[in-house]
Amino acid sequence: MLNWFFGKKEPEMEGDSPFDKLFKLFKELLLHTSGDVNEALSWLTELDKRFKLTTEEYGIADFIRDLIDKGYINENREGIINPMPSSKLEIALRRQALDDIFDQLKKSRKGQHTSTRTGLGDETTSEIRPYEFGDRLDQIALTESLKNAQIQHGIEDLVLREDDLEVYETYFQSQTSTVLMIDISHSMILYGEDRITPAKKVAMALAELITTRYPKDTLDIITFGDDAKEIAMKDLPYLQVGPYHTNTVAGLELAMAILRRRKNPNKQIMMITDGKPTCIKVGKKYYKNAYGLDRKIVNRTLALALTCRKLNIPITTFMVARDSYLASFVDAFTRANNGKAFYSTLDTLGEFIFMDYKKSKKKRR
Repeated sequence: MLNWFFGKKEPEMEGDSPFDKLFKLFKELLLHTSGDVNEALSWLTELDKRFKLTTEEYGIADFIRDLIDKGYINENREGIINPMPSSKLEIALRRQALDDIFDQLKKSRKGQHTSTRTGLGDETTSEIRPYEFGDRLDQIALTESLKNAQIQHGIEDLVLREDDLEVYETYFQSQTSTVLMIDISHSMILYGEDRITPAKKVAMALAELITTRYPKDTLDIITFGDDAKEIAMKDLPYLQVGPYHTNTVAGLELAMAILRRRKNPNKQIMMITDGKPTCIKVGKKYYKNAYGLDRKIVNRTLALALTCRKLNIPITTFMVARDSYLASFVDAFTRANNGKAFYSTLDTLGEFIFMDYKKSKKKRR
């Protein structure tokens, strides 16, 4: 006679394999090394020596070989590892950032912003209307169309004509053009605080969220220090802070110029920063003041926030610091634009305090 004993089985957690455990840590190190594969592997080796991350069965050499075999890093014919991540690894970095920061948001295959109005879209309503030329065939209300054909032509001579067809109405789904602004001023690493790494993580999470959840939207990315310039999404892991001041005005002006070229009626700006602006350009020269809130610089910046408000361009600010002094500018800026702001400390990235001035609500996310 067979005896069966039942016990509690611990669920298998994703990432339990030796490779997955090391891979998650490796991706985190890549952000801190601005995408330098060799430096990240060197840090990983040092951590392994100190904390015994690997076993005799699976070591760092095995992990590197798996990275190559899986296409995350490349090597040349001489076996020298390329210091730059592969495109597959860049995607993996963005996806991990999305999971770390916005894990409560699920990906959607359709990827549109559903509105309360009817029109072109994928989500059907309870409304039915006559078929019009150009309507999609998968929207046809088959039961109602056959019933119309039966009434018009009878059962014995059932013919389905165009004027018998009815279709389900759908919710109109809008598209949005987004410009993502990233602060690369020196203050992002000032006083030994690494603010650029969490800023990159937020930027990659937003980029991955927009491109996967809303694939029909447009996304442009710019960095701003003394000046502002456009960058590609693949460049996000490699961003580095420079000896720059914070020219928020230059970033906003470039963002508005980009959005003017977009034909979408829905436009928005997302800005990742650690606080106040410290620089503007007057003619061909730079006016800089890193001490306090310079009224000349602040007024120019708030004026652009008001301009964006008049143009119906909302600005969402992600503040990767919670210093009351730095946050005071973001507060005034967001009020001027009637926009939104997310505040977070470096050690609680992903747990944002959300302020929506349009609805006058404040909550934790």
